[in-house]
Amino acid sequence: MTEPRQYALASLFGPATIDMIGHTPHAKRLRMRVIETGPAMAVITLPYHEELVGDPSRGVIFGGAITTLLDHASGLCVACALPELTAIATIDLRVDYLRAAQPEHDLFARTECYKVTRNVAFVRGTAWEHDAADPFATSHGTFMLGANPSEIWLGRLVKND
Repeated sequence: MTEPRQYALASLFGPATIDMIGHTPHAKRLRMRVIETGPAMAVITLPYHEELVGDPSRGVIFGGAITTLLDHASGLCVACALPELTAIATIDLRVDYLRAAQPEHDLFARTECYKVTRNVAFVRGTAWEHDAADPFATSHGTFMLGANPSEIWLGRLVKND
């Protein structure tokens, strides 16, 4: 019989009840919020606000903000896939823009860590504004594990019993 898989962030899985963004200045500045976490997955929102507009004539959000949303969600889902917390760094992130996100709408990203090796985690994600079945962007990324041995900020959120 196989033992159940252990997750370092299991105590935080489910709808977000605490601020998991406040420890990341860039995500905090963009006003991102974690919606939900679970085993190897994360859902984050990027609320619409005027300073994110990259094309004023169309009101479209700057692509860099969308990439940041997917990157941040990807890093969080990797943390949600690990049995022990470790530093995580983006190695590569490819974002395919399928269409422009509709102006003046909050954006969402759902990411899934589908494979973890000793040193690298593999993630795929989608971003949408109304319906997850109609994404405006998709992503694939690789993330290095143990990139920096300094304190892991998520460790402050997990109670050590």
